[in-house]
Amino acid sequence: MLTPFGWLAERMTLGPRALRWGTTASLLVSILIIVTGGVVRVTGSGLGCPTWPACDTGSLATTPELGIHGVIEFTNRALTGVLIVAVGWAIVAARLQKPRDRSMTRLAWSQFWLVIANAIVGGISVLVELNPYVVAFHFIMATALLTTTTLTWHRAHRGQSAAVRFPSRVGTLSWVLVIVTAVLIAVGTTVTGSGPHSGDSADVPRMVFVWEQVTIVHGVLGVAALVLGIAVLVQCLRVPGAQLAVRRSATFVAIVVLQAGLGLAQSLLGLPEWMVVLHLLGSALVWVGALRVLLDTHPTLFAPKTPSGSTLPETRVTVSP
Repeated sequence: MLTPFGWLAERMTLGPRALRWGTTASLLVSILIIVTGGVVRVTGSGLGCPTWPACDTGSLATTPELGIHGVIEFTNRALTGVLIVAVGWAIVAARLQKPRDRSMTRLAWSQFWLVIANAIVGGISVLVELNPYVVAFHFIMATALLTTTTLTWHRAHRGQSAAVRFPSRVGTLSWVLVIVTAVLIAVGTTVTGSGPHSGDSADVPRMVFVWEQVTIVHGVLGVAALVLGIAVLVQCLRVPGAQLAVRRSATFVAIVVLQAGLGLAQSLLGLPEWMVVLHLLGSALVWVGALRVLLDTHPTLFAPKTPSGSTLPETRVTVSP
């Protein structure tokens, strides 16, 4: 059965450059929407649009009566539309590649379905008046979307040539690094969920955790991620030809150090709003960094397949570290 995309693919082709731009756009917007979600939270605008899917009764957009909080919340919702356009660009570009790579198309489509799912979870969080557990799940879903946009970006920036061979210990360390970072981010949602920034100016229920205790756990996990990042970096320095993995590991270590310093500062200064937003940006960058370390120390993990189904070795186009 011929689909609209199939019909279009028979008549036109897009080059790898279009795919790279599309995946880059979806990655950047998926990071941006995490940041704007943080702005919504720290400004107390989570219920700026008091209902969903409309912003207010009888109005899809914000109204003057809703004030600045309505503007902030509606802007964050509208950014979902921008994200859908970026993801749509990646989907179309992936489908119109020649030869067709079905796994790339599936990765691009996974972004779309996660955008829709996260929009629904965000709507539910409004309907349940910012229940902290639903809000935390909303952030986890945003991180899941960031995972797919990172993987798709990585796949779009691959070529096919000799790959660096990493010792198994490097691969094991990078997997542990990703797992610890995932737990770090998950625990971070409990820190936010039990802290003072509830997302609205009204009295919103908080998580039952003791903020000081979960903050300490979060900090310990951050140190563990830093130590693992340094361990991966040291191991990569010993691998011939692994300059790209070295840069990725060094970048990850630098981001974690900055994120740790920011987290310590905001705790000592009483969680100023602008620092919380920067910390959310740092969280997104830390997760992207951990994934890139994993992917760069496992060159065949997302390598294109030959017609027989075996994995082709890789090279990379020139991209910024």
